[in-house]
Amino acid sequence: MTFEALKPKIKLIVSDTSLSVDERLFKICEYLEANIDYYNWVGFYFKNGDKHELKLGPYVGEPTDHTIIPFGKGICGQVAVSNKNFVVPDVSAQDNYIACSISVKAEIVIPIFVNGENIGQIDIDSNTPNPFTEADERFLEFVCKEVASLI
Repeated sequence: MTFEALKPKIKLIVSDTSLSVDERLFKICEYLEANIDYYNWVGFYFKNGDKHELKLGPYVGEPTDHTIIPFGKGICGQVAVSNKNFVVPDVSAQDNYIACSISVKAEIVIPIFVNGENIGQIDIDSNTPNPFTEADERFLEFVCKEVASLI
């Protein structure tokens, strides 16, 4: 399935006001993980109040101990500081990588902005080496813009 074909369902999930925000975020995670073969862990992290840390939100995939990530630590923590997309083709080549599972080979993290402020991010792990392309980035930027409308 192409990324363009996935967009209408993302919009449908976001607009389903019968569900809570967390339920909609979880449904987005489920949908992405189920429809993109190399998305093996899909989750959201959000700024934890006024603290300089991220807190794990809804996700789909193997359980993780990384429910709180300090700004600057790991790929997610770096995105919280840089406000830029971070694509990691090979996690073993990253010095500042927090391993969640030995099966993870690559990671992509895209920030979510509300009124110009980085309030969180979508984090995707893949068990496939170097799977992410610019098309993934553009699609996930779309997803993050849709999610921003919920917050």
